[in-house]
Amino acid sequence: MTGIVQGVGFRPWIYQLASRYQLCGHVLNNGEGVTIVVQADMASLQAFDDALHHEQPPLARIDSLQYDTVEVTPQLTDFTIHQSTASAQAFVAVGTDKSSCEQCLQEIRDPANRHYRYPFTNCTHCGPRYTIINHLPYDRHNTSMATFAMCDECKAAYENPLDRRYHAQPVSCPKCGPQLRYVDIDGQELANRDNALSMAVAALKTGKILAIKGLGGFHLVCDASNHQAVSALRQRKQRPAKPLAVMVADLAMAKRYATASAAEWQLLVSQERPIVLLQKAAPDTAMPLSDAVAPGIDRIGLFMPYTPLHTLLLDALQKPLVATSANLSGEPIITEGSEILAQLASSPFSVIDAMLDHNRPILNGCDDSVVQMCGDELQVLRLARGYAPLSLPSKQLAACKLPSVLAVGPQQKNTLALNIGHTLYLSPHIGDLFSMGAEGYFQRTLASFKRMYHFNADAIVRDMHPHYASSRWAMAQSRPLITVQHHYAHVLATLAANDYQGQVLGFSFDGTGLGDDGELWGGELLLADNRHFERLASISPFALLGNEQAIKSPFRLTLALLLQRFGIDDIINMQLPAFAHCSPALLRNLAKICATAKMPKSHSIGRLFDALAVLLGLMQDTQYEGQAGILIETLARRAETAGKMAQAKALQLQLPLRPHPQLSLGQWDTAALFAQLLEAQQQQVDNGVIAIAFMQALGDAICHSAMLARQQLNKHLPVVLTGGVFQNRFLTEYCYQKLNQHQIPRLAQHLVPVNDGGIALGQLWYGLQQHCHTA
Repeated sequence: MTGIVQGVGFRPWIYQLASRYQLCGHVLNNGEGVTIVVQADMASLQAFDDALHHEQPPLARIDSLQYDTVEVTPQLTDFTIHQSTASAQAFVAVGTDKSSCEQCLQEIRDPANRHYRYPFTNCTHCGPRYTIINHLPYDRHNTSMATFAMCDECKAAYENPLDRRYHAQPVSCPKCGPQLRYVDIDGQELANRDNALSMAVAALKTGKILAIKGLGGFHLVCDASNHQAVSALRQRKQRPAKPLAVMVADLAMAKRYATASAAEWQLLVSQERPIVLLQKAAPDTAMPLSDAVAPGIDRIGLFMPYTPLHTLLLDALQKPLVATSANLSGEPIITEGSEILAQLASSPFSVIDAMLDHNRPILNGCDDSVVQMCGDELQVLRLARGYAPLSLPSKQLAACKLPSVLAVGPQQKNTLALNIGHTLYLSPHIGDLFSMGAEGYFQRTLASFKRMYHFNADAIVRDMHPHYASSRWAMAQSRPLITVQHHYAHVLATLAANDYQGQVLGFSFDGTGLGDDGELWGGELLLADNRHFERLASISPFALLGNEQAIKSPFRLTLALLLQRFGIDDIINMQLPAFAHCSPALLRNLAKICATAKMPKSHSIGRLFDALAVLLGLMQDTQYEGQAGILIETLARRAETAGKMAQAKALQLQLPLRPHPQLSLGQWDTAALFAQLLEAQQQQVDNGVIAIAFMQALGDAICHSAMLARQQLNKHLPVVLTGGVFQNRFLTEYCYQKLNQHQIPRLAQHLVPVNDGGIALGQLWYGLQQHCHTA
């Protein structure tokens, strides 16, 4: 059998089933999965087979089961667990890292237990997997625990099939396992073991900023209720506005800082322990969070302790902690203590005051997952710890003999995807590939997958943009290359997530991506299947005034949109607050540049959000990706809470669909929508009402276009909503509601990121489908 069947207590479970049904035989692991040989009467074998399908350990997942009849000599007399064996190719799914189970947490809090206050306590049902594995099969000598010799007590538990630590590869205790050390910014060890933990707690209580090594990398940590400490962290890390995640001790503490549905609370305490984006609660008077944690927005990212170390820290502090990825801006998460000291504790100023390190190596870096609930569906914004590597067995591809294909993903929110047979794998979040460090992390992640799965690509799939770092890397390899358009890959990722073979209407809305015509797309309606797409509609283009400068200073986008309807003198005479920092001479000069034929054009809904945020006075410069969408959603939520939905509906903003010679449905007229937005602002309509009406206009355009396309094509096609714009919960939930009203079906994203983090999976799906249809 294949699937998630190693490192999850599978063999001892089989052993216990064999004992229950009095079977003879054996079970063993290898790179291909788990092999079981059982001998008994037919009734016992049938009962055993039923249990395989209906019970299973909590972290296990069986993807495929193959049965054979074998002749056994001599006669089997008992049931044993055999030593694992290696194989030429790996088909078993590498397990994801899981948070501490309740039994392990009870042990670290029990003074009578040998694991008392031990920060690396784990068992078969919890602890690290992906982050410590070097090779398959998943056995201790193939992990970063290979150098830690087990003491007699740990070895006895490890070798006992009836113990929950049976073949738990990271098993250890204070006698024989990894240990903490507390280090100053000069690299000098000040304490170790439990004393190191005590020093870290004391430092956090006094407002210090620490780098703390977790499962897949380091966090930068400080007291989230200490405004001075949080402000210092922002200043030192040069992160002025982007929200910071907060780790809370338990559900009771979480409820002091957020309001949530039952499903959201369940997600927060799930064994994946992701960062969950939640609605902020009214300020807690006893221990308020610093205003610098998530300034100017109504959402907060909370997560729970997921290792014994985090639990011990929070138990001692009983305060919320900012816990953000330890890295320099634009760089990947740091996994080595030496790198922390080199990058974050060096001149001209140190980001950290000290470091809590440990000596269990992280072989594969893995950031924290970020998720939210949209309606009653889970939406993944960053696929990482707890969920990744994501493995997706495809029944649709099972009948096809497939090559090994590698998809290298986009430039931003990069992930990798590859297939082993008909199972698709999506890597944990790698990040934005704008630096040498990020490109190195990309190559290390790829090396990990090649090593674990003995993977060698027969073909490589890349984005059609030739200047993406991932595209450049792909073009430098001596492998057949396949290119896929960015927004089509977004839609394909959803098809892959659903193992879907038919046509769909894909609304692919994001910040940017190179289109087939050389322009920058980002507001597209595609008629798509697994092999082709047709562009049915797009938003009308507007000038990207200053190219990249327009993204950083989006008042240029606002000006470009207004210039489609108004002359520059009229715009200057309006004396709009959006341009208060601009002289008339600058505005006239920009207008001349905007009129030039060489100015690049954008079809991006994401850039439309940027332009509106400037018009409404929410921002001048973009301080982090997606900032405009978050601020506009915050305005809309506050207006909704204040009972202003009827006012927004009365405003009746529209995104008209105009005929276009190259597009069968036409172009959505952004200039017309922006003129309506300007008129509403000049009539002093509440900004929150404008924000609601703007997103409802987008949602209405989506629903209207879907109905029109289905009517013209005479096909009852499902809809796909994909791309970073649909991270906006207000917009997405409105779209869900409208589509449901009109009984238009929709394909869900499941665990595949809706943003660029899912692109690689779409690329892989395309490459495999092309082979299947030409083979």
